[in-house]
Amino acid sequence: MNENHIVSSFDEDLAELNQLVARLGGLAEQQLAAAIDALENRDASSIDKIIAGDAELDQLEQDLNDRAIEVIAMRAPMATDLRSILSAVKIATVLERVGDYSKNIAKRSLVIINEETNRAETISLARIANIVQGMLRQALDAYATANADLAMEVWERDEEVDELYTSLHSDLLRVIASGHEQASVSSHFLFIAKNIERIGDHTTAVAEQVYFQVHGEMPAEERPKADASSQTGESD
Repeated sequence: MNENHIVSSFDEDLAELNQLVARLGGLAEQQLAAAIDALENRDASSIDKIIAGDAELDQLEQDLNDRAIEVIAMRAPMATDLRSILSAVKIATVLERVGDYSKNIAKRSLVIINEETNRAETISLARIANIVQGMLRQALDAYATANADLAMEVWERDEEVDELYTSLHSDLLRVIASGHEQASVSSHFLFIAKNIERIGDHTTAVAEQVYFQVHGEMPAEERPKADASSQTGESD
């Protein structure tokens, strides 16, 4: 087997891994969008489909991991090529987690739909969700185009998500502490908000992997954070 054929075959392997990441990313985006829409529209009819759809994400991640192991075993890649494979594996793990959080959002949304007596307007939650959806889309675009600058824009925007989440977190805690009739529902909104904030965190991990793939090192600066909710003792 000549060297040109080996290079061509490896390029095909990388293209296959990139296609699997693209499928995972597209499905993760769909799952998140569907979960947010179900909550915003108080539409319980789509929730079973969202929950069931998480299994496809799990399987795609497993397929990608298995294929990556095969490529490493067959090609013994070095340097940039190995970084590309490792980044694909790590990004797949992140996208599978986005699916998990989306499933959790859908489950909490169903409880809200069933328990809510008067619709609670959560403008801040909708705003955070919109930002995070945009970050995920941009991070996947950065990966597809190997654009480290675009990835770093995502990385830096997470601070805005943290600030909005911290404010919403405080507002929801006040409602819960007040014993208002919406207290129970607000507790579910609190968990949904945390899930969305965590998706934002995971999206920055995709951005970091794009930067690593392009430059061979992680971003030098520590990722900016503005989430003060941990001071209240809340855990994931």
